[in-house]
Amino acid sequence: MEICKDSIKGMEIEYVDISPLPFLNTDLEVDGTYPPEVEAFRKKIEQADCYLFASPEYNYSVTGPLKNAIDWASRPPNVWANKAAAIVSAGGGFGGGRSQYHLRQIGVYLDLHFINKPELFVYAFESPPKFDSNGVLTDEETKQRLRALLLALQAFALRLNGKCD
Repeated sequence: MEICKDSIKGMEIEYVDISPLPFLNTDLEVDGTYPPEVEAFRKKIEQADCYLFASPEYNYSVTGPLKNAIDWASRPPNVWANKAAAIVSAGGGFGGGRSQYHLRQIGVYLDLHFINKPELFVYAFESPPKFDSNGVLTDEETKQRLRALLLALQAFALRLNGKCD
């Protein structure tokens, strides 16, 4: 598990790998418990103060693995509920915007609260490139927009958790 430190005071971003999760199958639920990799994932989600979703767009929606992870964490008890979230996406013509809007719709049912602004859609294939050959964000304007989104998420999470006026 890779831990990333950001230069925003009081914020730590932890990358959570969803690749070990099995396909959602309620037959795997036994006496209110889930497979070990699902239990570990659910615990990470439950312990987080807020969430930053970063995903490309597939067929105008979220990716299959992301939807699978969302569904596992929404099984009783729903560990997404009453938490703040933000979304970033990178892609072609609309920068992943349709997937962001679909994720917001999914969040309504989950009682997940997305910040409204700022939104961040990264047009990954324009020139000059926004990412280097290793996928690292290099565009300064996009970095500043990402920082603004993270600050808004932090403020919203603190407000939602009653830790701020």
